[in-house]
Amino acid sequence: MTAFDGPHQDQPLVSAGAPLEVAEAAVVLVHGRGASAESILRLADEFHQHGVAYFAPQAAGHTWYPNSFLAPVESNEPGRTSGLAAVANAVETAIDSGVERDRIAILGFSQGACLASEFVARNPTRYGGLVALSGGLIGETVDAADYLESADGDLEGTPAFFGCSDVDPHIPVERVHESAAVLDDLGADVTTRIYEGMAHTINDDEIAFVTDLVAGLTDEGDSP
Repeated sequence: MTAFDGPHQDQPLVSAGAPLEVAEAAVVLVHGRGASAESILRLADEFHQHGVAYFAPQAAGHTWYPNSFLAPVESNEPGRTSGLAAVANAVETAIDSGVERDRIAILGFSQGACLASEFVARNPTRYGGLVALSGGLIGETVDAADYLESADGDLEGTPAFFGCSDVDPHIPVERVHESAAVLDDLGADVTTRIYEGMAHTINDDEIAFVTDLVAGLTDEGDSP
């Protein structure tokens, strides 16, 4: 497992869906500020697929980092790095159980979407997918060159979805587009959908996209 001694490392990893020993695919779900692993796992009921295991790490105090994701990175440490390690450990749990990395999707909402997209951008390889619902890359600004120069590999066509309102009170739409552009530069197959007037929430169109993505992670979903 990824070694980091931070605030989230003694928190549980909650699971649901297919038992590890028979799972064909996995989805790591990252909850938002003030929420819980159990609450984000309930979202999986909306796109549940046979043969898929679901993992949700828990943030200490229900918050991955204290300030806005738009604040300077150092002001959100050690929570940010500890949260990235928690996501890494959830991915590694699925891999250790025999699930291939390209059948593992990482999904987050709000603060969890920020952490999920940051994890994938900082650890580029072929995943089953990234879903960032109302979130984007973390930091006062997005330095695309920093992500590209530090990357050891690329995303190799990983499907990446960014969905957000055009008037989200927490997520500037410009940051969504900047984040999508970085993932595109890293080799992801990016879909961005901006919803007019939507609240800070998840809509049916996003759920439909995720349902199709998760279905495609399994052998049954791969079949013509």
